Amino acid sequence: MVTRHPHRGEPHWLYTLTEWRALLEMAALPYSLPALAAAPRGDGHPVLLLPGFMADEYTLIALQLFLRQRGYDVHTWGFGRNVGFQRRHAAALEQKIRYMHHKAGRKVSLVGWSLGGLFALYAAHEAPECVRGVITLGSPVSIDMQGSQSPPLVRALYQLIAHPMGPSAHAMLPRTKRLRERRKPPVPTTCLYSLSDGVVPPQEATIEGDRRMHENVRVPGSHVGLGFNAIVMYIVADRLAQPEGQWQPFRPQGVSGKIYRLMVRDSAPA
Repeated sequence: MVTRHPHRGEPHWLYTLTEWRALLEMAALPYSLPALAAAPRGDGHPVLLLPGFMADEYTLIALQLFLRQRGYDVHTWGFGRNVGFQRRHAAALEQKIRYMHHKAGRKVSLVGWSLGGLFALYAAHEAPECVRGVITLGSPVSIDMQGSQSPPLVRALYQLIAHPMGPSAHAMLPRTKRLRERRKPPVPTTCLYSLSDGVVPPQEATIEGDRRMHENVRVPGSHVGLGFNAIVMYIVADRLAQPEGQWQPFRPQGVSGKIYRLMVRDSAPA
C-alpha cells in the first residue's frame, strides 16, 4: 500500500520565503547535461506536458527539449496560461488527449507540474483508455477535508484569479470534489514531491494507492524549480521509458542512483 507523506500543516515558512532557489536550479541545469545524456531513451510515444497555475507552455521548455532529445513525441497543452482548474480547459484537454491517442495509435503519457498534475489526473479518470501513465511534479493531488494547506498568499491568489466570485461560484468545483474523492488514479502514476517545497506541502503532493500501480518519489528542490531540476528530469525520463504494460516502481540505480540517494538521503520512495 502506498501512503501519503505524514507531514502536517503548511510548508515551512523558510521554504516559502526562499522559493527563489529556483533561479539557482535553473542556473545549475547546463552543468547537469552530461549526466542527463545518460538518461533512458524513449520509444517515441506521445507525451503531453501540462503547466502549473499562472504558467504557460513556455515554462516547460527545458523539460520539452530534454524529452524530445530522449526520443519522445512531446506536446504542450496549447491553451495559453493556466488560470485555474476550469471547465473549458478540462474539456479541451480530454478532447486533445483523445485526438493524440487516435492520431498516434498509442496511449499518451501525461506530465503535469503543480496544478497541471491535477489536470493530468482528471484526464486519466475521464479517458483512461487513452492514457499510458501520469507523472505529477509537486501537484496538489490530495486535499483533506479542512482544505488546502498551501501558504495563505498562494490560496488567496488562486481564489482571486481562478474564481473571484468565491469557491461556491466556481464552475469546476463539483468536478474537483469528485476527483479528490476518487483518490486512486486508474493508470500507473508517479507523484514527485519535495520536502522543501514552499508552495504545496508533501502530504498534498503525494497519494495513497496500490504499489503495483502508484508511487510517491521524493526529490530535492523548490516548487518553482521542479521543471528545471535535473534530478526531476532524470526520474521523468526513467518513468516514461518503461515498456507499456510493464510498469515498475522507481528504483535508483547506477551513478545517477547514487547521486539521487545522496541528494535526498533516502533511497526508498514513500
